[in-house]
Amino acid sequence: MAVYTDVGNEALEAFLQDYAIGSLVAFRGIAEGVENSNFQLRTTDGDYILTLYEKRVNAQDLPWFLGLMQHLAREGVTCPQPVADSQGHVLKTLAGRPAAITTFLPGVWPRVVRLEHCRPLGRALAQLHVAGRSYKPERQNSLGPDAWFALLQSCGAGADNVCAGLRDELQNALEHILPFWPGRRNNPLLPRGQIHADMFPDNVFFLDHAVSGVIDFYFACTDFLAYDIAICLNAWCFQADGAFNITFARHMMQGYEEIRPLEPAERKLMPVLARGAAMRFLLTRLYDWINTPADALVTPKDPMDYLKRLRFHLETDSADAYGF
Repeated sequence: MAVYTDVGNEALEAFLQDYAIGSLVAFRGIAEGVENSNFQLRTTDGDYILTLYEKRVNAQDLPWFLGLMQHLAREGVTCPQPVADSQGHVLKTLAGRPAAITTFLPGVWPRVVRLEHCRPLGRALAQLHVAGRSYKPERQNSLGPDAWFALLQSCGAGADNVCAGLRDELQNALEHILPFWPGRRNNPLLPRGQIHADMFPDNVFFLDHAVSGVIDFYFACTDFLAYDIAICLNAWCFQADGAFNITFARHMMQGYEEIRPLEPAERKLMPVLARGAAMRFLLTRLYDWINTPADALVTPKDPMDYLKRLRFHLETDSADAYGF
């Protein structure tokens, strides 16, 4: 979450007149994350989230995202629900941006990941994957491996300004990832379905040591289910000093496989999926680090954290290194 587009009180109050959610009491920008402009909205009826979708999000994809959230909720996954206006519309325009109001979920996200978070996380991820099976529309992963080379090129000389030699290092790393990706050359395809693709700690809420909800589905897509696991390995299982925590990974996978056991091929290809996940987030963080406007109410995330993760995965040849 972040704020790139400001919203004035008068414009917001006019916008809310189309909704039956009470009168405006307060709203504030949410500075975490880097993708859309988000505001916590309080009305006389309760709390909501207002999202303005920024340029990286394709407006044509928004009905798919909102429909997925509605579908997952019907299947028992706790996630934000789009709020319809008086005409039944869940997607509107505010401050020149596509906009939607969603329900507010209780809970807090873990500022420090602990072992107690890992098994519930794994279960929640598997439940999302199982629930998504019956959501038939598909959305291509626009930040999948086909996009990584172009994304690196778009960073240009800025990559080496962040870290000397980074551009060449990432180019070499891509040569150890892309040819080995599932479905390429002789590598087997893996089970596919709807994935969250951004299940970082700040997108998972907890109450009483249990997952109380999952938010921010605006990178969700149809892709390999095990790739979503690899994203969580990167996001949840590394310490602040860059060391990999195999105990966290083991507990996460134990929780996941209580709901959906991995197939042998998914387990075997986990190292390359983990490399790809690290590359994807390194590249988007690098791009944002170079290109985020100086006056945006947003905190860009340090791409160097993911360089450490990528280097770890490039030295890993077996899923045994992840504890499963």
